[in-house]
Amino acid sequence: MELEGEVREIIYKNELNSYCIAVFETLDGNELTIVGYLPFINIGDTLKVMGKMVEHQEYGEQFKVETFEKMMPQSMEALERYLANGTIKGIGPATAKKIIETFGEDTINIFKFEPTKLAQIKGITRDKAIEISQSFVENWEVWQIVGFLDKFGIGPQSAETIYKKLGINAIDEIQANPYILVDLVNKVNFNQIDKMALDIGMEYNNEKRIRSGIKHALILSTYNGHCAVIYENLLKFVNELLRVNEEEIEDVLINMKVKEELVIEERENEEWVYLQAYYQAEKNIAEKLITLDQYTNIKKIDRFKKELELFEEKTNIELSDEQKEAITAINDHNVCVITGGPGTGKTTIIKTIIDLYKHNEMKPVLCAPTGRAAKRMTETTGEEAKTLHRLLEIGSIVANDTQNVNTSLSVAPIDADIIIVDEMSMVDVFLMNYLCKAIYNGTKLILVGDTDQLPSVGPGNVLKDVIQSETITTITLNKIFRQAAQSKIVINSHRVNEGEHFISKEEMEAEENNYLEDFFYINETDKNKILLQVLSLSGERLKNYGDYDFLKNIQIITPTKKGDLGTKELNRQLQEKINPEDETKKERKFGDSIFREGDRIMQIKNNYEIYWEKREPVFEAGSGIFNGEFGTIQKINNEEKQMQIQFDDEKIAWYAFNELEQIEHAYAITVHKGQGSEFDVVIMVVGPSAPMLLTRNLLYTGMTRAKKLLIMIGNKNVIDFMIQNADNKKRNTGLGFKLRKCIS
Repeated sequence: MELEGEVREIIYKNELNSYCIAVFETLDGNELTIVGYLPFINIGDTLKVMGKMVEHQEYGEQFKVETFEKMMPQSMEALERYLANGTIKGIGPATAKKIIETFGEDTINIFKFEPTKLAQIKGITRDKAIEISQSFVENWEVWQIVGFLDKFGIGPQSAETIYKKLGINAIDEIQANPYILVDLVNKVNFNQIDKMALDIGMEYNNEKRIRSGIKHALILSTYNGHCAVIYENLLKFVNELLRVNEEEIEDVLINMKVKEELVIEERENEEWVYLQAYYQAEKNIAEKLITLDQYTNIKKIDRFKKELELFEEKTNIELSDEQKEAITAINDHNVCVITGGPGTGKTTIIKTIIDLYKHNEMKPVLCAPTGRAAKRMTETTGEEAKTLHRLLEIGSIVANDTQNVNTSLSVAPIDADIIIVDEMSMVDVFLMNYLCKAIYNGTKLILVGDTDQLPSVGPGNVLKDVIQSETITTITLNKIFRQAAQSKIVINSHRVNEGEHFISKEEMEAEENNYLEDFFYINETDKNKILLQVLSLSGERLKNYGDYDFLKNIQIITPTKKGDLGTKELNRQLQEKINPEDETKKERKFGDSIFREGDRIMQIKNNYEIYWEKREPVFEAGSGIFNGEFGTIQKINNEEKQMQIQFDDEKIAWYAFNELEQIEHAYAITVHKGQGSEFDVVIMVVGPSAPMLLTRNLLYTGMTRAKKLLIMIGNKNVIDFMIQNADNKKRNTGLGFKLRKCIS
């Protein structure tokens, strides 16, 4: 469906992604609301919009824009409004009126072909007239970009990104080489770009085409966490994608290697192909870890055994042999890995190391990959922990765009004698690369994590690769401590990790162990009944059972966002249950969500600039709210278009309405979002989902989020499938090989 008309009012515009809600007047004089991604749009613009009418449950009928074209205004009144809206440099409302009065129907031709005539208007010099004309023509060029890119299957949201990178000549550059779009935009439709390129005359065996096909193939593999692809597999994929012979592909591969766009690494009788940044990140990590480990142990504590004995006496903590081995290894080596599941004493080791090194007037620095993980580290150790991004001061410089990573980015060196990184399984190769660059030789580095949890969202498998390389001292903690061994949460987590089912009533009776009643499983297959169980437990049932309050103690987790038991639907239902609509509570609609005062929310991306304050116990101010931080909406001010949120660590921040894409409801979250966090009570919903999500390590990761109580609700057949599904899809990486090569 197509409509033509004029933008009369912009109700809302997100400056970050150009999502817009606007009042649109069609040529026949009807007004309607249009919504969608509308970059470069201003009041007074004339558009041809393509899309469909939709019915919004609260705001009624709207036109959802899929793509659009900017057009020259169709009337003198519309042209005057366009010129007056501030888009054209040097023209305001008064000047726009004078131009229309002077040149009338000829106004556009004057701008484009006879700009010096604009100097007839009082206040416009000849030079200014030329500047105004250039601004007008530049805006005209920008208008064409959205419609032009739509032919390549690239929507308006990405059009603005491309324009920022290529500038005013974007269309010319893309027409000369459509494959440049593969370098500029994540997850483009390569086949559509390829078809357009061939249609305009690009030859099948053109080097630009083959190069782009190779890069597209390598980028595709990184979306699954891989860092490299086997040479023969790459040739086969690109051959089938482009239908050119392998000799021509190999010639381009050689040229790309010469230009350092990619690297071909020989290992284990196979050739592996990397994009340059991925290879360099692995190489940097391997060289730095081995350099650190082999450097003189200048931070070693003398009389360490005696100091450890004194620590045990002072704290009344009896360390296990495994824990003593780990702590001694940290003192004896510059780089160590401590790994183990829940209840195996990793936190006690960290606390002991902190105490010993501080006692010897050395500075420990604690960090973790996410805000929530850093907060938990602070709570369990009593020592401040930072996110890796904040510690390294890399902030928003490091984008999520893994196609254009700068592995040589300068980072701030870390002032520390010993650095302890928790939740290492979540750290990808690029973040690890930046960390390694920031560590002084002589500083100790301790990597702590559980390799059986979910791997990093980004590429690589750093913790597992380091351990399997057998080049870095690694202590694996297997003993479950007596107190933890009484927890059915801990026992069942370990059983699941070993491919076994939950401990049965008969097994517990036979063991005569005084198990804690901290784990319950509700076997239910009906989705509606599962949902009713979740809603019931979230209300009075758990309140009566253990005085648990949903907003303080309870977290719902699920494998997926989609479906009847995904986070989107669960959040909608739980909001209605926990924080229903109330005339005393203000609301703000954003996309498909309604944010309401009292809502539980989560920050879903790092924002390094946002200002915050703490008012208790003493006033404190700073900047930065990070991915994974939880909070509650305190106030919504529709007049000032802002929202006040108090986060769990007492930070208070103000969000403009155009920043609400950074938050989402957090009554229910995915297991991936919960990784690195712990909650008093976890209700884990397990329903049918995509097989790629129904894995043993996802189930294990979800279960280990619970501290005091874990309630699992779901289909026994699905849980059985997850326990048996240990296929974690091995990631193609070369960090282990490079580590071994560094010491050979």
